[in-house]
This record gives sequence, C-alpha cells and structure tokens, in this order.
Amino acid sequence: MTTRLGIVATMCLALVAIVAVSYADMGHGAAPLKAAAGSKAETHITEGIMHYEKGHMDVAKTHFVEAAKADPQSAEAHFDVALVLDKMGDHKSAIEHFKKAQELGKNNPDIQNSEILKKHVKM
Repeated sequence: MTTRLGIVATMCLALVAIVAVSYADMGHGAAPLKAAAGSKAETHITEGIMHYEKGHMDVAKTHFVEAAKADPQSAEAHFDVALVLDKMGDHKSAIEHFKKAQELGKNNPDIQNSEILKKHVKM
C-alpha cells in the first residue's frame, strides 16, 4: 500500500512538472517557480501553482502573497507574485515584485534568465 502511494505521488509530481513546462511552452509566458523544499513559503507556493495552472488567478495571488509574507527573502515567492499580478493586469505592482525577485535571486538562473522579468525590469 505504501509503495503504491509513493508511486502515485511521484506520478502526480511528474504530471505537475509536465503541465507547468507545457503551459509555459504554449506561449502563456513563464511558469511559477517552486520554493526551496522545507521553506516557510513552500506550502503556499505549491497551492498557488495549482490554482495558477487552473486559471484561478485570485486564489493563486492569495497563496503567492502569503508565501512572500511567510518568507520575505524568497525570490521564488516574489517572482510568482509578480507573474500572477502581471497576468491580472497589475503591471506596476508586478514590476516591484520582479525587481525584488531579481535582487533576492541573484544565484537563481531561472529568475535571472527569465524573459518576462527582463521585459519588466530594465537591466
């Protein structure tokens, strides 16, 4: 039973990763970034990503904002807040969070090489 649950959990995680990559590749822009395992922001970011992928932007925003509050030093949380704000049309607020993500995520190539971040933040 435990082995079956482990296999199902692994398959679900793989499916989430595939959907996120496919979503980004379909021209919908960048996919939200996961938080570091064990971080205070992890649970909220995971929930936020699920809602973001379903198009529930208000709920995703709530989770990403809570993640940024739980771990203000999480570049991924700020990046995800920026993504959802941009998707909702609040570009001014998105820019502030993209800047914060860029500042905090100096060693994160996913953030530093993000095309959407580069479009919003003048390098």
